[in-house]
Amino acid sequence: MKLSPAQKQTRALVQAAAAVCEDKKALDTRILALDPADSGLSDFFLVTSASNERQAVAIADEIELRLKRDFGVYPNSVEGRRHGEWILLDYVDFVVHVFLSERRAFYDIERLRKSARPLTPEEFDTELKVELKEKTRAVRTKAPVKARAAAAKPATKTKRPTKRAATAKKPARKTAAGKRARPAKGKVGKVSAKKSSGRKSPIRKLKKK
Repeated sequence: MKLSPAQKQTRALVQAAAAVCEDKKALDTRILALDPADSGLSDFFLVTSASNERQAVAIADEIELRLKRDFGVYPNSVEGRRHGEWILLDYVDFVVHVFLSERRAFYDIERLRKSARPLTPEEFDTELKVELKEKTRAVRTKAPVKARAAAAKPATKTKRPTKRAATAKKPARKTAAGKRARPAKGKVGKVSAKKSSGRKSPIRKLKKK
């Protein structure tokens, strides 16, 4: 059963009120899960007993104080605090009934609510824990959409460097020290031609003589 935030809040308040009853040594605390068709506005009745009026007032006062301090919630109305025989704290979604033991037996509010499901505080806590486990299990089984999309994408392959990028340019070879660089083949003919043009041919020498 999926609970709304308001229902979760109500259950947390009932749980806190039941914890107060246990701390204050209340007797025979019961939580009545009311039938929606028969309950009107309230979802739960918290019924507990006290051995005397002073204890009943102390239980009611501590429930009101703790719910106000921890949750910022105030009762819609409080009745019977002056006499302490039957104190009623109405929180709309749930109602707390603090009885003297003999008054509780006389009114027998549990019998009047035959359609209600009675629970001890331990059983109520167990139901809350089961609901919490089911919720966390459902959240874990449903993977987020983003995680599924990321898992569906194939892994991107890293690009290998091309041959041109891999092969670096080789530096030019340096000539050995003390050796002159040889002239290029195309320049050899020109140099020899210039040198030969400067020399006088032996035929001209003979003519002059």
